[in-house]
Amino acid sequence: MAGVSAVALLVVFTVVAVLLRQSDTGVVFRTSDQVAMIGVGVILAGLTLLFALPRARADAEGIEVRNVVVTKRLSWDEVLSVSFPDGASFARLELPDDEYHAILAVQAVDRQHAVDAVRALRRLHKQARSR
Repeated sequence: MAGVSAVALLVVFTVVAVLLRQSDTGVVFRTSDQVAMIGVGVILAGLTLLFALPRARADAEGIEVRNVVVTKRLSWDEVLSVSFPDGASFARLELPDDEYHAILAVQAVDRQHAVDAVRALRRLHKQARSR
C-alpha cells in the first residue's frame, strides 16, 4: 500500500508540475517552480515509503519492533502479554504500568498472517516466561 501511495503521489505532483505552465491563473510559473513541485512529490513519496519499514523480529530472548522510524528491543521479561484488541489496527505488546508498544508490522488488514504472527509471538512469550 505504501508503494502504491508513493507512486500515486509522485505521479500527481509531476502532472501538476507539467500543467502549471498551461494554467491561465494570471500567475507566471517558471521551470524552477515545476522542478520544485516535482521535488515536493519526491519528498512526500519518500516519506510515504517509511510506512513500508515496520518490522518485528522475535526470538527466545525477546522481540525487536521497528515501527516507522524508531526501533525498540524488549526482552520477554519486560512484556506482560501480546494482544490484538477488538477493533485495533495493530497488535501490541502489553507492558507494565498500563503501557503498551504497538507492533505496526502486524496489521489487522493482513488477516490470517496477522493471526499467525500473534500466535507465534504468544508462543515465544509463553516459552520464555516458563523458563
